[in-house]
Amino acid sequence: MIGIDWGTSSFRAYRIDEAGAAVDRRTAPRGILAVEDGQFAAELRRQVGDWIAGGERRILMSGMIGSRQGWQEAPYLPCPAGLPEIAKSLATIACEGLEVRVVPGLASADAAGIPEVMRGEETQILGALGEIEGGALVCLPGSHSKWAEVVDGRILRFETYFSGELFGALRLHTILGRQMSDAPTDPASFDRGVARAAETGHLLHQLFGVRTLGLFGRLAEKEAGSYLSGLLIGHEVRAALPAGGAVVHLIGAASLSRLYARAIRAAGATAIVQGEGAAERGLARLGGIAAWP
Repeated sequence: MIGIDWGTSSFRAYRIDEAGAAVDRRTAPRGILAVEDGQFAAELRRQVGDWIAGGERRILMSGMIGSRQGWQEAPYLPCPAGLPEIAKSLATIACEGLEVRVVPGLASADAAGIPEVMRGEETQILGALGEIEGGALVCLPGSHSKWAEVVDGRILRFETYFSGELFGALRLHTILGRQMSDAPTDPASFDRGVARAAETGHLLHQLFGVRTLGLFGRLAEKEAGSYLSGLLIGHEVRAALPAGGAVVHLIGAASLSRLYARAIRAAGATAIVQGEGAAERGLARLGGIAAWP
């Protein structure tokens, strides 16, 4: 089977054997927004045509490829949902000579009844279930970070935080970015931002402090980006954590997960950073129980 994590900006493919292990992997900057005129079938063959020529016919895809902007929309499956429900709800895409399935996204709602959606993260959560026992809080950092409550292998509910995309917008398109250099993450400055987020005051007020601290020489240009990151992630973490703390499993890029772990621990909770490969393991588990022709 070929498993594909096809997102907005990237294409990741895994050749999975009968035992559920990935025997080959490849990536390309060919997310759905890079595919012109909806030529997804052609792009698929361009990226993994040699695997197909080698006999692979079953293809399971997750991520934004199943969105309205992707190849074909896979309707959202309401929470709670786990491996069996998701596997039964795979969407079928007609593709000559191939058996193509798409993992549905999940839908939930926040406390006010406002809809929540995810695509791709559900597959990563399923891939990490072997490391998560009983009930746990799972965080998937990113442009739109997800915080999901998982109990006995089922995703009960989740919330989304816009922190990553907001950081990019503030960094590139506001006056705050004019006082930031393109410097590596500075842990001490990040921690300062996290600590500021724990103080009394609204985020919109604290954001302006990024500028004024720089004006008065209390925040260097090489430190400002890390401080802003800590401020945003700090507010996110404190909003997402339940009262009394929690154990949070982090799934995602190692560098970003480590930053979230710092903020979570600063808030008095426990952070466990999961290893790489959650998406490929989730695709393998779904493909292993899916109903193929």
